[in-house]
Amino acid sequence: MSATSRQTPRPRDGVRALTGYHSPQVDVPVRLNTNESPYPPPDDFLAAWLGALRTTPMHRYPDRATSALRERLGGHLGQPPERLLCANGSNEVLQALLLAYGGASRRALVFEPTYALHSHIARITGTEVVEGGRRADFTVDVDHALGLVAAHEPSLVFLCSPNNPTGGVEPRATVDALLDATDAIVVVDEAYGELAESSCIDLVDDERPLVVTRTYSKVWSMAALRLGFGAAPPWLIADLEKVILPYHLSAPVQLAGTLALDFAAEMKDRVGRLVEERARVSAALRAIDGVRVFPSGANFVLVRIETGAGEPTAPGDRGHATWQGLLERGVLVRDFSRREHLTDCLRVTIGTPDENDRFLDALDAVLAGTRAHEVIA
Repeated sequence: MSATSRQTPRPRDGVRALTGYHSPQVDVPVRLNTNESPYPPPDDFLAAWLGALRTTPMHRYPDRATSALRERLGGHLGQPPERLLCANGSNEVLQALLLAYGGASRRALVFEPTYALHSHIARITGTEVVEGGRRADFTVDVDHALGLVAAHEPSLVFLCSPNNPTGGVEPRATVDALLDATDAIVVVDEAYGELAESSCIDLVDDERPLVVTRTYSKVWSMAALRLGFGAAPPWLIADLEKVILPYHLSAPVQLAGTLALDFAAEMKDRVGRLVEERARVSAALRAIDGVRVFPSGANFVLVRIETGAGEPTAPGDRGHATWQGLLERGVLVRDFSRREHLTDCLRVTIGTPDENDRFLDALDAVLAGTRAHEVIA
């Protein structure tokens, strides 16, 4: 076949219709758009990890079962190691769930707006996505959820608690109601769970099809290393291990996850500082006219910009103009202003106190400018 007549290979139809998952990375002084920890790992942790790496046999494959990590992590969580799967970020656990239990003729139920990768990975695996809605305050209506379960019989039901990007924490009663109403796997994504007042980790047992996912990326300050885990019944973990690639979790990452647990007290202190800053930033935002702040149990807050310069010409204009104004002042937040269900909304990661002050000052300057424009107009 000649080069001029050769056709470019095409992916399968389901993949062709997808767009990638993107979070803009811009070089700015204050970056509050990706929900990372504002604090690096403790120096003593880094010293211990780098020291242990020197005696790690790099010419050998890592422990395929991640035994040492699961044993230590299980002790930290109060769960036996056979209920744990460690992976390259909690997203790999989500992918394994959809590889094992999703696919053609199967459905996954999500409640929008929520973490975009739940539906994105479902579509990658050929799983049909059923989108349920939320109330105006972004909580899940249990009766609505149970109706969707009865009508669509999903194989998996995804909840995000605290929900990303809205920040709300799902009541345990919602999880219990779903588990009672269906044989589907109920997945509770707790990527920010350490910052919330409640968790579903202790609901995981050997019988119920409940999976709780967590990550080391946030309060453990290990986003660069990509480590997460899922807690689930042993029979479900065994199914996930069938679809995970062999030796998927590198020895340095396993070692980091194990050693990090020696610094649980430091992690708890950081959680306390972030929760205090979250409360301070939320209170400051509530004092600003034209800004609606939604309750959050995570390391971010969602705000809706309800006033701005003149009348917007399209939904989301006020929020996007505010995002642009912040960026021009060196502050990057996540722009959800033109996403369905999130009109004029911005998501702001909780940073250091100095970063948070710079954000609040920049927001005040942006909104002061729009108000002056309104007066002049």
